[in-house]
Amino acid sequence: MKILFVVSEVEDLVKTGGLADVAKALPIALKKMGHEVIVVMPFYRVLAEKFDAKVVLPEQALHAYHHAYPFVVREMSIGDVPVYGIDHTKFFDREGIYSDGYHAFFDNAERFAFFADAALHTAKQLEFQPDIVHCNDWHTSLTPYFMRADNSGFFANSKSILTIHNGAYQGTNRLDGIPYLHPHFELHHQLDGDALNYLRIGIRYANKINTVSPNYANELLSPLGSHHLYNEFQARKHDVSGILNGCDYTSWDPATDPHLPENFDVNDRSGKLTCKKALQKEVGLKVNGKVPLIGMVCRLTDQKGFDYILPMLEDLMKHNMQLLIVGTGDPAISEVLRKISAKYPDKFVFCEAFSVPLSHLLEAGSDFFLMPSLFEPCGLNQMYSLAYGTLPIVRFVGGLADTVVDLDDDLDNSTGFVFVEPDSGALLRCIQRALLHYHEYPEGHIAMQTRAMHTRFTWDDSAKVYEALYESCM
Repeated sequence: MKILFVVSEVEDLVKTGGLADVAKALPIALKKMGHEVIVVMPFYRVLAEKFDAKVVLPEQALHAYHHAYPFVVREMSIGDVPVYGIDHTKFFDREGIYSDGYHAFFDNAERFAFFADAALHTAKQLEFQPDIVHCNDWHTSLTPYFMRADNSGFFANSKSILTIHNGAYQGTNRLDGIPYLHPHFELHHQLDGDALNYLRIGIRYANKINTVSPNYANELLSPLGSHHLYNEFQARKHDVSGILNGCDYTSWDPATDPHLPENFDVNDRSGKLTCKKALQKEVGLKVNGKVPLIGMVCRLTDQKGFDYILPMLEDLMKHNMQLLIVGTGDPAISEVLRKISAKYPDKFVFCEAFSVPLSHLLEAGSDFFLMPSLFEPCGLNQMYSLAYGTLPIVRFVGGLADTVVDLDDDLDNSTGFVFVEPDSGALLRCIQRALLHYHEYPEGHIAMQTRAMHTRFTWDDSAKVYEALYESCM
């Protein structure tokens, strides 16, 4: 098959989150399976600064009725997959990808409406006639509409897939602030008030809709988990599916991880204790290999469960344990974390930063990884944690429910600790279960570590399921 992968960020080129990981790993896996794949993304200023990307298509004028948006196309690559960057100075030659670091750009709706259409124009100019156009999140949710609106016949036999990596972000903006779409009168009849919801349009026009875990797909089809798009998902319920993301074990393998003071594997875990002591020393906790250490690294947002993390922290401090939270985000959350960590410096450290080496050392040196998300479409950190023998403490939601087996649900196959209700009491009781298991059942804890480290979620497996989804479209 010929696959056009349209996305706003790609790992190794530019990244703000897990979307970029998928945009690198999945095209590479599909290419290995024998498919012809190209990726199209915006050519941001940061790419211009990092790469001397040659122009493969000189200035093209994307004429939308009386509007003209000239751009050039530059070529990069990930592995042996070509990546084509849409270089339009007005929209992409600026500091930042989606924001200036503090506020989202006022013209994001215009920028990504243009990009969603320009990606198709690029495929035409490259004479790449796709069987599948694979779109990702709200930034490219208008692409299936533009395919239908195209009257050239170029995409007459092409099918579209929309992957929703996080349904909470929908690209809702007032239509009068999106000049690029003013000539598209079909969209004028699909407003919510005076606003256009890009994700809603993608759900309506894509041939198939999928998300990044089976359980999150089920949640999107429920009133509570649909992010206020219940009617849209229900109308397309037979076209909605979930495919679990894979994990990049080339970057997350304790046996080869260059960020660790000592590597280890499932057959020799002595290096994990070395990592634990190094982590304790680096962040200022008492170096003690016997006290259980709970780590957490994430963006400080409500999605990650802080509404019920914060109220139970002081009760948690009564237990024989250590806690390390690393992350940046909501200033209100960070202020509370700073105050509590200052009150209990011997048990709790909060590092308001993001550091790749520290995040790797935290995964390796912690005994447990805390990930009690309010919602989590797939999640990757719980997969990393399993590989490092760091047992996840998670909520039964989204991809966390698909990847972590609770001790009480299946003793012989358990890989972590899971709770259901999104409240402080349920979270605290779950952590207490984990601590009790650590202190009272050391042999069981080691056995669970072994099962966790043998667990694998590979992109090769995920790519085969995507291939089947593509074939169902055809």
